[in-house]
Amino acid sequence: MTEHQNVEAIINTDDLSIFYGNFRAVKNVDLQIPPNKITAIIGPSGCGKSTVLRAFNRMNDFIPSCRVEGKITFQGYNIYAEDVDPVQVRQRIGMVFQKPNPFPKSIFDNVAWGLKINGMRGDLSEPVEQALKQAALWDEVKDHLKKSGLSLSGGQQQRLCIARALAVKPDIILMDEPCSALDPIATLKIEDLMRDLSHNYTIIIVTHNMQQAARASDFTAFFTMDPDRAGVMVEYGETSHIFTNPKDKRTEDYITGRYG
Repeated sequence: MTEHQNVEAIINTDDLSIFYGNFRAVKNVDLQIPPNKITAIIGPSGCGKSTVLRAFNRMNDFIPSCRVEGKITFQGYNIYAEDVDPVQVRQRIGMVFQKPNPFPKSIFDNVAWGLKINGMRGDLSEPVEQALKQAALWDEVKDHLKKSGLSLSGGQQQRLCIARALAVKPDIILMDEPCSALDPIATLKIEDLMRDLSHNYTIIIVTHNMQQAARASDFTAFFTMDPDRAGVMVEYGETSHIFTNPKDKRTEDYITGRYG
């Protein structure tokens, strides 16, 4: 990776626009993500929240019509530079999806999968145990590691997917609506887990749940759509300020449920 710049924020976007074909889905986003904090991205449906999140680890590369303009830097390096391998980016910036998506394999093999594709050989029991402990799942599954990951409850499956992401020791964990398919008890477990993980990882979460953003995040970015239907970032700052003293009326209207 080349092109080193400001490393105070772990991720910087500079005039970021993202297109699907001729449609500009997101425009002119300048965002600085601090390390070892939880940043929530909120806003109405269709405002580009998930599009921005997926740009942070180049998941949008899998969509042929998608292209990125502007710059995204991770630890000071431009992740869209020509010499950057997107696979390496995804090793450093992991992803947890909206719907738990364990593989139809054993609990052990689900967590070991990422280690194996990254070339780890030999006895993987220690790193698998470590990842399951970090995901607050070990005590519930330690006697059932050969059982299918699909046999777990929804909340356990999501924590298994978090363990799978943690096993390869990323710097950042992206979470796209990670609790939307879960019940309130499982949701609170994930939120508690995020808080614990933020001591060692940077977490960026997209959520529709205002209470979750207020409870679980340190910083909040509010997005909405401009008249061209492009997603724009209206406001970004400490969560306590965004929720109690927003600078922009659009932020206040969204948070208080007047629209969106």
